[in-house]
Amino acid sequence: MPVVHELVQTLACWQAEHAAEGTFLILAGPTAVGKTALSLALAETLGAEIISADSRQVYRQLNIGTAKPDPEALARVPHHFINERDLGEPFSAGHFAFEAWARMAAILERGRIPLVVGGSTLYLEALQFGLAEIPDIDPSVRQWLQERLAREGPERLYRELVQVDPQAAQRLDPSKTQRVLRALEVYHGTGRPITAYYQNHRRPPYAFRTIVLYRERSVLYERINRRVDAMLEAGLVQEVESLLQAGYDPTLEALRTIGYAEVIPYLKGVYPYATMRALIQRNTRRYAKRQLAWFRRFSFEWILLED
Repeated sequence: MPVVHELVQTLACWQAEHAAEGTFLILAGPTAVGKTALSLALAETLGAEIISADSRQVYRQLNIGTAKPDPEALARVPHHFINERDLGEPFSAGHFAFEAWARMAAILERGRIPLVVGGSTLYLEALQFGLAEIPDIDPSVRQWLQERLAREGPERLYRELVQVDPQAAQRLDPSKTQRVLRALEVYHGTGRPITAYYQNHRRPPYAFRTIVLYRERSVLYERINRRVDAMLEAGLVQEVESLLQAGYDPTLEALRTIGYAEVIPYLKGVYPYATMRALIQRNTRRYAKRQLAWFRRFSFEWILLED
């Protein structure tokens, strides 16, 4: 705890000195690393409001499986982008970036400081580096592409992208199916390739100092395993079951999230409880590994947490 206290004081002093310049802190890091506890302490020290950069905590119906801050934490510090959307409502990295910039301006007008916290890499990229202003697209276009994906396979859709937007295809990894679908969604939904929007994207109005929190791999993986067990004990299976009983489509993108995607087949009798538990733990560890790989692409600062 003394190490964390010293870190909080150091970061708080830096932020207080640089807020007038329009430069703000981002606390990033892989899932289960310990962002929430540190961000609450830092926000209270600064008198800050937290901008949550988490693509799933924004949904009201997803609670246990998203490791959403508990009511006590939400009462301690004002949070943004927590419990603000219903499942099925569109909310993308672009929506987040543009709304977050507006929220930051409002926070500053109140005489407070915005503190960005999260690990959703596309959200963090859009916030820091800007993103194309792409119009909202009819959800039926994504549904049509999802049906084609199931019917024709990812290779066929990638070949189509090569034809309609070769620059985007060259930039994307063919195995990143959701990114390929997004590029095709923009093309079919707007009549313009996604590359055309990227060429004239809006730049962020603020600068950021990004801190990546990390732990030794064995420690992080053990924390992930324990968190999954805690979620299951808290009623994750029952949460997913209630969503399905309420009529939510299990193919919704938000329900393909780790922790939800594995429970649905279990409820359908595809595999036993032990397999479900092991899959959630394994997939969460793999997700953390992908997050860390993304953070390494940039010149971010890294801080090892040991307590």
